[in-house]
Amino acid sequence: MPNLLPLYAPGRPVPLFSAAATRRIEQAAAASLPPHTLMRRAGLAVARLALALAPHARTVWLACGPGNNGGDGLEAAMHLRQWGGQPVVTWLGDEARLPPDALASLRRARAAGVAFADGAPPLGPQDLCIDALLGLGVTRAPTGRLLDVLSRLHSSAAPLLAVDMPTGLDADTGVLHQPNASKSIAINKDPACLNTFFYHQPRHTLSLLTLKPGLLTAHGRDACGTLWFDDLGVSPTAEETPAAWLNAPSPLACRPHDSHKGRFGDVAIIGGESNATRGHAMTGAALLAASAALHGGAGRVYLALLGHDRPAFDTGLPELMQRHVDALALGALTVVCGCGGGQAVQAVLPAVLAQAPRLVLDADALNAVAQDPTLQTALATRHVRAQATVLTPHPLEAARLLAAQVHQVQADRLGAAQALADRFRCTVVLKGSGTVIAGPGETPRLNPTGNARLATAGTGDVLAGLTGARLAAGLAAFEAACHAAFQHGAAADTWPSDQALTAGALARRLTP
Repeated sequence: MPNLLPLYAPGRPVPLFSAAATRRIEQAAAASLPPHTLMRRAGLAVARLALALAPHARTVWLACGPGNNGGDGLEAAMHLRQWGGQPVVTWLGDEARLPPDALASLRRARAAGVAFADGAPPLGPQDLCIDALLGLGVTRAPTGRLLDVLSRLHSSAAPLLAVDMPTGLDADTGVLHQPNASKSIAINKDPACLNTFFYHQPRHTLSLLTLKPGLLTAHGRDACGTLWFDDLGVSPTAEETPAAWLNAPSPLACRPHDSHKGRFGDVAIIGGESNATRGHAMTGAALLAASAALHGGAGRVYLALLGHDRPAFDTGLPELMQRHVDALALGALTVVCGCGGGQAVQAVLPAVLAQAPRLVLDADALNAVAQDPTLQTALATRHVRAQATVLTPHPLEAARLLAAQVHQVQADRLGAAQALADRFRCTVVLKGSGTVIAGPGETPRLNPTGNARLATAGTGDVLAGLTGARLAAGLAAFEAACHAAFQHGAAADTWPSDQALTAGALARRLTP
C-alpha cells in the first residue's frame, strides 16, 4: 500500500491546482524572477530528495524527457555530480527544439561532467531511478522510445522517484495513460493492475510548485507511492482558484460533560431486506451501518429492517432499538437508507425523501433512484425544503445515477462527483481511491486517508452509518461528509498490521 506523506494538518486544507492553473502560476512566478530560477530550484529540490532517499547509491539513473520536466532532471543530475555522485542520464530530447531553461540545464549538466547513456546502467536496490520524462499535460499513453525507457524504469530493482508527476499520470484526473488499458474493464479490475507497469519497487513522487488533484485520486496514489512536495518558494496568486482541496477537517469539539443522549441526535437505519422467495437476506449491511452510527456517537439508533421475512433476532447490540419502518417518526430523525435495502427499499423511498430532515442514501437506495425519474425529482427538490442530503455512491452507483459508464466516472472523478452534487443539489461522497466530497457551491475535497484494506464487503455501509451520526450531531451535510470520510479512512490507516480489517471491526473502532 502506498503511503501519503502527511502534507495536511487538521483544520488546514491544502489547495490542489489543475494543470492549467499550475502553468499560470509558473508563468507568473517566472516573470517575477531571474531567468532559469524555477528550474534551478526544482533541480536542487530533486537532487536533495534523491540524496535523502538513496544516500548510499553508487548510481542514480535519470531518464530525462524532451521538455522542461527533463530539464528539471538534467539540473538535478548536475547537482548530484557536483556533490560527488555518479548520475547517468538517458536523454530523449532534441537540442535544437529544447525550451530555453531546459537547454541551459543541459549545458550545465554537460559542463559538470554528467555521464550520458542511451540505455539503463546496471542498478541495484541501493541505487535510484529518476523519472523526469513527462510532467503536466499528458493526454495519451507513452509510445516508442519513451515507452521503452519508462518500462526499464519500472522494471529496475532500484527505487523510483518521479519528478512532479509520474510519467503517464493525468494531473487533473489521476488517470494513468498506458498502453493496452481497456475502458471496458469491470469496476473491480483496475486497469492499473493489468498493464506492464506492476509497481514492485518503492516509489516516490516530488510534486513541484503545486499539488495536483490527479496525484491523490483514481490511479494517482498507486502511481505516486510516497508523495513529497516543494513549492519552490512560490505562493499561488490570489486569482487562481483551486480545483479541489485536500480534505483535512478540524477535530470535533469535545462533548460537554453536561450532556444527554438526546443532544447527539437519533439515527434510523432503513435497509437489510430479507426475502425467502428470492433466497437472500441482507440484514448484515443494515447492522453494520447501525453499529457505525452507534459507535460514531449517535444518541439513539433505530434499526428498521425491510422485507416480508425480516427476522426478529438478537443483533448482538442491545443498544439498537428495532422498529418497523411504519413506526418511525421520519420527520424527527436522521435517516440512513439503502444499506442492503434490496427491492423493498423502493417502496419506502417516497416517504423518506419527503419527510427526513437529514438523509444519507447509500447502495440500493441509490440504485432505486437511478431507475425511477419520480424518485430523482423527489431527491432533487429536497434542498428547497432545506433538507440535508448526502449520497455515498461507489463508481458503479454513480454511473447509474449519471446514466453513464463506470470508466467515464473514473476518467474524471472530480467532475462526476460535482455533476451529481449539482444535479441533485446535495452532498456527494464518491468512494474509491481518493474519495471525492462534492457539494453545490463547494470546491470539492479529496480525502487523503484510507487504503486498500477498505476494499472489503460492508465498509461502505460503515461510512454511511458514520455519516448519519455526524449529521445527527448537528453538522451540515458537507461538513459531516468530510469528517466521516476522513475518520473512516484514518481508522484503516492506523489499523494494526497483524489484524484483519473487517467491516464489523471497523465500525466498533469508531469514536464520537
